[in-house]
Amino acid sequence: MAADEEFLRRAIALSAEAAATPGCEPFGAVVVRDGVIVGEGFNHSAARFDPTSHGETEAIRDACAKLGTLDLTGCTVFSSCEPCALCVATMHVTGIARVVYAASLADSAEALAGVPKSIRRGGNVAELRREAGVPIGAGRIATRQALVAEAVAVLDAWAARPIA
Repeated sequence: MAADEEFLRRAIALSAEAAATPGCEPFGAVVVRDGVIVGEGFNHSAARFDPTSHGETEAIRDACAKLGTLDLTGCTVFSSCEPCALCVATMHVTGIARVVYAASLADSAEALAGVPKSIRRGGNVAELRREAGVPIGAGRIATRQALVAEAVAVLDAWAARPIA
């Protein structure tokens, strides 16, 4: 589809912009609704000290802010690279059901293999994907649950409030 390539080229252009921006990594994305770009973003993780600042999450944040909604049903994400589990989870939360991407995770891992951790922390994408769907505590992160009743009381109060 010609339109897909147009939007994908914009995502790749954003990744090039990110590559030239200090504290950013070369990953860009756009969110498209009804043939119009409604959100753009690129990775600012190091610049913002924000490990969730991926191209896709930034584009989704931008789209949500511009559209005034958390519901991006009907939108498509175009990304310079195959989205990681964090980005895919964000897409699920916002209702995005379609993604078009350029480089695969294997492509990016190979291209960035020599980048030192002092510049790019990265991570094991396969491990992240394995752990992303398991209950907390079933993976490599140690957990402890406490003060359940206190937390549930806040949730119950919020759920019972009058809806304006």
